[in-house]
Amino acid sequence: MSALNLVLKDTDAILEIDQPGSKVNVLNAETMAELSAILDELEKKAGAGLKTLVITSKKKGIFIAGADIKEIEVIDSSERAAGLAREGQEIFNRLAALDLVTVAAINGVCMGGGFELALACRHRVASFSDKVKIGLPEVNLGIMPGWGGTQRLPRLAGLMRALNMIMSSQIISGKDALKAGVVDRLFPEDALVEGAAEYAGQLAAGTAGEKRKPKRGLFQVFLEDTLPGRSLMFAQAEKNAYKKTKGFYPAPLKALEVIKGTYGGPLEEGLLAERLGFGELAVTEVSRNLIKVFFLSEKFKKYPWVEKGTETARIKKCAVAGAGIMGGGIAQLISSRDIPVRLKDINYDALKQALKTAAGIFKSALKRRKLDKYQIEYKMGLISPTITYQGFKNSDLVVEAVVEDLGIKRKVFEELEKNTRPDTVIVSNTSSLTIEKIGENAANKERIAGLHFFNPVNRMPLVEVIRTEHTSAKTLATVVDFSRRLGKTVIVVKDVPGFLVNRILVSYLNEAAFLIEEGMAMDKIDSIACAFGMPMGPIELIDEVGVDVGCKVAKILETAYGERMRVSAVLDGIKKKGLLGKKAKKGFYLYSGSGKTPNPEIYGLAGIPAKKHISDETALKRLIYGMINESARCLEENVAESPQVVDIGMIMGAGFPPFRGGVWRYAESVGLASIVEDLRALEKEFGSARFAPSAYLIKAAEEQGKPV
Repeated sequence: MSALNLVLKDTDAILEIDQPGSKVNVLNAETMAELSAILDELEKKAGAGLKTLVITSKKKGIFIAGADIKEIEVIDSSERAAGLAREGQEIFNRLAALDLVTVAAINGVCMGGGFELALACRHRVASFSDKVKIGLPEVNLGIMPGWGGTQRLPRLAGLMRALNMIMSSQIISGKDALKAGVVDRLFPEDALVEGAAEYAGQLAAGTAGEKRKPKRGLFQVFLEDTLPGRSLMFAQAEKNAYKKTKGFYPAPLKALEVIKGTYGGPLEEGLLAERLGFGELAVTEVSRNLIKVFFLSEKFKKYPWVEKGTETARIKKCAVAGAGIMGGGIAQLISSRDIPVRLKDINYDALKQALKTAAGIFKSALKRRKLDKYQIEYKMGLISPTITYQGFKNSDLVVEAVVEDLGIKRKVFEELEKNTRPDTVIVSNTSSLTIEKIGENAANKERIAGLHFFNPVNRMPLVEVIRTEHTSAKTLATVVDFSRRLGKTVIVVKDVPGFLVNRILVSYLNEAAFLIEEGMAMDKIDSIACAFGMPMGPIELIDEVGVDVGCKVAKILETAYGERMRVSAVLDGIKKKGLLGKKAKKGFYLYSGSGKTPNPEIYGLAGIPAKKHISDETALKRLIYGMINESARCLEENVAESPQVVDIGMIMGAGFPPFRGGVWRYAESVGLASIVEDLRALEKEFGSARFAPSAYLIKAAEEQGKPV
């Protein structure tokens, strides 16, 4: 079946896009060939009475999602990539050159190549729908627009807007697109095609009136229309790109290079530079990894963690027990999805602080124009604070989020069983304690599971759903569905201490403390990790989380896993000295208004030798290979069902750099046999079980084709 349908009526034409067997429209090779054939027909009819062409989508809420990323993924040379870009450019050039009034009627998501098609039309309109999202997000995949986006968008919307949309993957709504001059008109969703056709007729007849021009301030005029202004803007854009990407992601800088070098010049020269830039980026390791991560992300948005047809309870009301940092954040997130939530704590001060935090998060959304004040008032009103369990029997799901203490959590679980309905799902937000132990005394263990949010709750995209031996399929399906309603990516993991992400992460943080124990400077350790691509160093992360919190989790894992997870004496020592991290302004670092500096007290702890030289390469291997080895053990024990779960979990839950592709993908790129060899050398040097290569890692290395 064809994805394109050309409807001709007198002097007007409508090109309908509806990719068969797909929820979205994408521009793959087959569709582009169809478009080329239709352009052949339109070019003939343009001189024979045809006057207008409206391009629209038959899929609700989707115009065109972009090019087919699967076709980009298999490109094996920069020449082939540039060639594919040239083919697309030529087709869109033909669209742009049609002797017709061409109007793209954007009814929803209009991204990447889809937006470039719209840019090749002479005019664009959109619906008022919130589903309209317009952008060029290619740099998120390690590539750049290749079908004219870097050339046509600056000409249409101005240099400032184009740089933001291309270099930062800025997505704009229909209303913002109208203000920016990207679209000419907005129409009601159910009248979009009719409105677009009428507008096209007016344009053909010369009765449409003047197109709305975006307002520009004097400073913007200076920046865009003068050579000194453009030089300033390009320099600032480059500075911002380096600050954001730290040089790890070449796509924004390559896009800037192309725009800077071609702005104001002939279109053909600009398109040549664009396709060469696209070709260069499409075959980089960064692009390949980011595309893999994209597909992983898409996969786990809808991954069937339970059998198809499993009954799921619809959560209409919730409750949260514990109004600390996590509990308050969870309550805010639930209310943001228009679900009423009862928030309980044992004292009013905690509730007051939780409500203040929730209000702050909503206020931030107001500033970013994501919500208006009336929506915020409504959502805040959905959070109902209490110091009793009154109202909990109305809840369909309850989240336990009290302090990370087994005795306290058990007590709260027992109270929840008494104060909820028999069918209420009860989940714990524990970060390290097993759900089996927390719910040990529960009468109905089938309705119990773990739901581990990461801090900050409103920003971290991942949740771990923990299934015990007793958790029913219905409970699991309900928790997964609920988590996705909250906008989270879900991974289901086995009920073991630390689960997946924290178990792997603690090995990394603990190894950093061992490096300090051996005399390595803490800021050097952080610098090495950041140079690898981690969002912050392990020592700074311990301070950020809280030394007391981190040490408590580490101790739980030491108890569970023995010598391999033995907690560094440095972690223990700093906790005993009351140096609790950033929240106390004293931890591994000292914090002040001017930033942070290494805390000299740390080096005075008993047993730490004078600073000694450990090579950057050795330190990095110890930090990263420890994570790889622990992830292999998690796979061996079926904590995670596949390396893909490990990769998406560590990227979304621990900030492992996406451009590396994930912990396991990075390991495979280095060579598993090489990692095993290095771990064995470290095990021999230190005599420590934490470096012993896991059986899974050794087997995987052998399967990769290299003897170990």
